[in-house]
Amino acid sequence: MGKEILSMTGINKSFAGVHALKNVDFSLQQGEIHALVGENGAGKSTLMNVLTGIHPKDSGEIHYFGRMFNPRGPKHALELGIGIIHQELNMMYHLTVAQNIFIGREFTKFNGLILDEKKLNQETEKLFKRLNMNIDPAETMANLSVGKQQMVEIARAVSHDLRILILDEPTAALSNTEIQDLFAIMRDLASKQVGLIHISHRLEEVNEIAERVTVLRDGENAGTERTDDVKQQDIINMMVGRVIYEEPKQQSAVPEDAETVLSVRNLQAGPMVRDVSFDLRKGEILGFAGLIGAGRTETARAIFGADRVLSGKIRVSGRPVQIRSPEDAVRHGIGYLSEDRKRFGLATKMTVVDNLALASLEFFQKGLFLNAKKVEGESEQFIERLSIKTPSVHQLVKNLSGGNQQKVVIAKWLIRNCDILIFDEPTRGIDVGAKSEIYTLMNELVKEGKSIIMISSELPEILRMSDRIVVMCEGRITGELSIEDATQEEIIKYATMRENATGEYAYESTET
Repeated sequence: MGKEILSMTGINKSFAGVHALKNVDFSLQQGEIHALVGENGAGKSTLMNVLTGIHPKDSGEIHYFGRMFNPRGPKHALELGIGIIHQELNMMYHLTVAQNIFIGREFTKFNGLILDEKKLNQETEKLFKRLNMNIDPAETMANLSVGKQQMVEIARAVSHDLRILILDEPTAALSNTEIQDLFAIMRDLASKQVGLIHISHRLEEVNEIAERVTVLRDGENAGTERTDDVKQQDIINMMVGRVIYEEPKQQSAVPEDAETVLSVRNLQAGPMVRDVSFDLRKGEILGFAGLIGAGRTETARAIFGADRVLSGKIRVSGRPVQIRSPEDAVRHGIGYLSEDRKRFGLATKMTVVDNLALASLEFFQKGLFLNAKKVEGESEQFIERLSIKTPSVHQLVKNLSGGNQQKVVIAKWLIRNCDILIFDEPTRGIDVGAKSEIYTLMNELVKEGKSIIMISSELPEILRMSDRIVVMCEGRITGELSIEDATQEEIIKYATMRENATGEYAYESTET
């Protein structure tokens, strides 16, 4: 590590009466990877938004390379070499990968009259080659997986001549292989004297990638330590002020004669959903495991009516149903929490109470109007039950932290009182304290008789929560394991069971 390039001292920031940052100090050295951790709502993103000029600070000082720094906005910060990759992707999904990379810096020809697509694609290819990314520059962003979209966002930031790079939950949507590729990029940037600030809820990453870690709790600096001198449990205690320990599930709590609430047979929905069949029982958490691109999300979207089903049969509590739209699914008691809450789970420019009511409008109707008092009463109950941190039910959802936004999506389906809940990456981008709360909530729901399909890329989470585990690879179900027999090794074996040229299935040695 080199000299200090950033010093933030006594930073204060309030929103609508909520003191988000309270006299926070933070520093960064040249060539350092500095982890910034804390529970959702602790102030991590707010502190970085102050640094990049997204929000003006109320008080305090920022020094950048020894000089007083007051960013006028993200563009000003970027021009001076400070870039940020936000937790929620900020892409133009109708444009190509290359167009997103060089938006605002396009290559043109004929005196700027025409976009030079060839040059855009060539320069993007060069960038991807340097970063060891295998993505087609001409592909439309909307067609990429969330993990690939995240890598494009990272590449776009790296394409600028940065002195400081802030990564807000960059690994949340990445596989282990992609994470290691990202870490290689981060180490390469650090070796070139770029300072990196790494915000993450995956505490195992902190010791692997960072030299120092700063912990925020309730908007205050709870301490800065060298990662060589601190254990993961110490960081958790600093974050939440309490010890959190979750035991893996040892056996299923679902009776053998439990009712089948959802039966899927021979489901076909494009190349990523191929002849999928499974049952979900009452009071069960059915885990769906597999590598990124295995078809788990596509299966969930097909069941929920978000994607067109080509063939197959679906039964709910023994009754055949036709689900051609999400409206049909909700009418049959199925709720879906998407892996991409910003695009598919929330109306971020609306208030908390409006979002909570969206799936249940007919329940709140009073003639031609909504019963506002009833909506607010129901909303306040679930805000309290899920410990959603918001100053009021009328707060805009976009002003909540990522974890609290996730809780709003869950509350929306609980208000609807769906019997079948599909949770796609329910704890992505959520801290250990909030994870524990969501795990407790899921266990409470199945005890009440709800049934849950949980898609997760985190094998410890799959093993901790599932009563039974379905494993997918390349659009097919390749294995089913009881929780008593499941291990990470067994799941990985089925997750890499690929079809070979002769139509047979074989295992491959592949990282998750």
